[in-house]
Amino acid sequence: MKKSLFLFLMTGVLFSACNKTTSDDDVVIGKPVVEVKDGRLSAEAMHLMGQVSGGCVSPDGKTVLYAVTYTDIALNKRNRELFTVHIDGSKRQQITHTPKSEGDAQWIKNGEKIAFIYDNQIWEMNPDGSDRVQISQIEKGIEAFRYSPDGRKVLFISTVKSVETASEKYSDLDKASGRIINHLMYKHWDEWVEAVPHPFLADYDDQALTHPIDLLEGEPYESPMRPWGGIEQLAWSPDSKTIAYTCRKKTGKEYTESTNSDIYLFNIETKATKNLTEGMSGYDTNPQFSPDGQYLAWQSMERDGYESDKNRLFTLNLASGEKKYITNTFDYNVDAFCWDHSSRLIYFIANVLGTNQYFKAASILPETPAKTAAITQLTNGDWDYVSVALGEDCLIGLRHSMVAPNDIFTVNLADGTQHNLTHENDAVLSQITMGKVEARWIETTSHEKMLTWVVYPPDFDPAKQYPAILYCQGGPQNTVSQFWSTRWNLQLMAAHGYIVVAPNRHGVPGFGQAWNEQISGDYGGQNMQDYFSAIDALANEPYVDNTKLGCTGASYGGFSVYWLAGHHHKRFKAFWAHAGIMNLEAQYLETEEMWFVNWDLGGAFWDKSNPTAQHSYANSPHRFVDQWDTPIAISHGELDYRILASQGMQAFNAAQLRDIPSRMLIFPNENHWIMQPQNAILFQREFFRWFDEWLK
Repeated sequence: MKKSLFLFLMTGVLFSACNKTTSDDDVVIGKPVVEVKDGRLSAEAMHLMGQVSGGCVSPDGKTVLYAVTYTDIALNKRNRELFTVHIDGSKRQQITHTPKSEGDAQWIKNGEKIAFIYDNQIWEMNPDGSDRVQISQIEKGIEAFRYSPDGRKVLFISTVKSVETASEKYSDLDKASGRIINHLMYKHWDEWVEAVPHPFLADYDDQALTHPIDLLEGEPYESPMRPWGGIEQLAWSPDSKTIAYTCRKKTGKEYTESTNSDIYLFNIETKATKNLTEGMSGYDTNPQFSPDGQYLAWQSMERDGYESDKNRLFTLNLASGEKKYITNTFDYNVDAFCWDHSSRLIYFIANVLGTNQYFKAASILPETPAKTAAITQLTNGDWDYVSVALGEDCLIGLRHSMVAPNDIFTVNLADGTQHNLTHENDAVLSQITMGKVEARWIETTSHEKMLTWVVYPPDFDPAKQYPAILYCQGGPQNTVSQFWSTRWNLQLMAAHGYIVVAPNRHGVPGFGQAWNEQISGDYGGQNMQDYFSAIDALANEPYVDNTKLGCTGASYGGFSVYWLAGHHHKRFKAFWAHAGIMNLEAQYLETEEMWFVNWDLGGAFWDKSNPTAQHSYANSPHRFVDQWDTPIAISHGELDYRILASQGMQAFNAAQLRDIPSRMLIFPNENHWIMQPQNAILFQREFFRWFDEWLK
């Protein structure tokens, strides 16, 4: 028995955890008991909260299987354990206690067993966690899997080698580490592409997987598609005879310039493959068969090369071949969906006006028009639903907000009542006073109304004055919704005494497609004026000290910080940019996703005949360094292959050379995000040390 007791004097958090261990590599991380001393959210308390994920409903509709990830800060380690809970919130039970994370857990054998990934292989156990048995021995490991509905086969994702290594080419150089690269798409956000994922199909005999076959045998393509795609891009038909999979059958330069993926149907008996979405030019992803097997639904974008196009919902009648655009009259994205038991309705998540809610589409009902469907909003409130599954008479999904991390909720389909099943962090949250979150609609310079979230300090007194921080969203096509983040947590900023201003500027979804599309080709344009509109509106409030304004953001938000640093006319007194683009010309040649820069920037910087591209590069932040006059901090991960760390180094060097107070926090072992517990806490400590130095 190993016990850890830590007192974080800087943040007033006391926690203890019991960890069974024989060595640090075998630690079983337990749920910590957290005591918050001063009633305010801190980085340590935030990271010690359990992170709820999953939410798989048992076949009888009575039990939900889910996961919780716990953190040991001292060991710099996280671990995910499995739980079950009754659909009414009772009988919560932890069913695993292991030193490595379980994942992709699901019910099999009509609910008599649970299957899951552990140590990169498939295991099975009883619903109470007993009798764990490993059933796969796949050399390269398994990323995710699904049992066939008849229980006789298993569909799983594993990788196949895609490039020849230097030591393979030159057998006498077995210790050579160089990569020989002959074509584009040689890297993703945080990995070198040396293997690609493929779907495999294996027989299953209750003891082991046998006779695995590669559905893409001999093909050099990805399925699911890196870097975001997972098992949701594959699907079984209810009769277990066919598999639908997502694939972009392109390589090299063609791959980097196109988002044209398709849904393919693989016949298990004949091994024949059919393209179901041929002629549809953008992303086609995430197929799901209807329970009766008559239809296939999927998400579809219209235009090739536009990764942030409207995500539409389509269905296909598998017998007749008729396609139906379900959300034709709906001006928002479909972010996730599931079928109703009747095979005539589809439930989905969409962000509308700044929050993610549940909707219902009467997709296949005979009385609905041939090309569209009636859509009904089922939930409404200051929260985000981020997953959706179907229970017997309810929807089940993860929900969070700016005041609480994920829990699993049910939504009654008859009356809309919502019920929290998990209550994972109630004990911690009950000790913390959260700041008020206010939705304000601010007029932009284009004479439109913009939703801006304002988060106030927990002890806010309108008779006092507070410093304020403008939060710039990344993406750029990402909504500032009711999100909960362990890095960009607006409540954490408010807990440190700042009023936080978070505008949904032009270029984010959730406010209609025209608002979303405005930003493409206009970096440094209207959306930057939106930032000024938001911070100016709050700076005019008597409780905001307009001499103490800060600005921060990551990715495109980091670009925004760099751009604002050269145009803010002394509004701000301090900046912090994480993983931001400093030099757009360099970014065009450094990214691994040419479709993104070709669409959003308009094309190559050397194309002098392209006015959109020339406008984009003329607004590159590095062109305005001569106007920088304000302290700036930069952070970046060296494993970030999407926006290289050299972008952050350019910004830091520029500030240093111009004698502007500046600081750089560089992470050699982090990517676009800050994932490791101690690095994440280091980030927060330095973030607030910087802003406290210049704004307080």
